[in-house]
Amino acid sequence: MSMTEDAAELLALRALGWLAGNDELLGVFLGASGASVDDLKSAATDRAFLGSVLGFLTMDDAWVVAFCDTTGDPYEAPMIASAVLAGEAGRHWT
Repeated sequence: MSMTEDAAELLALRALGWLAGNDELLGVFLGASGASVDDLKSAATDRAFLGSVLGFLTMDDAWVVAFCDTTGDPYEAPMIASAVLAGEAGRHWT
């Protein structure tokens, strides 16, 4: 499965919306990222922030399954989108 940068950003925005609707996980994400609820709107246009949303989501398989079951995205889509958004900076050769 390949993914364009635009598709990766759209998936990350869906993930952010999904997180925003999940009170329990939103608090965990905000605590982990250091962002506030007010930061979410302005940060939603920041590619690095969107990558951090996907990085957070992919930390737990149950979160990925719940997100993908809600949105209809394939289970591998969040990890692929995360890699696309990270670009070369996300590649580790060691």
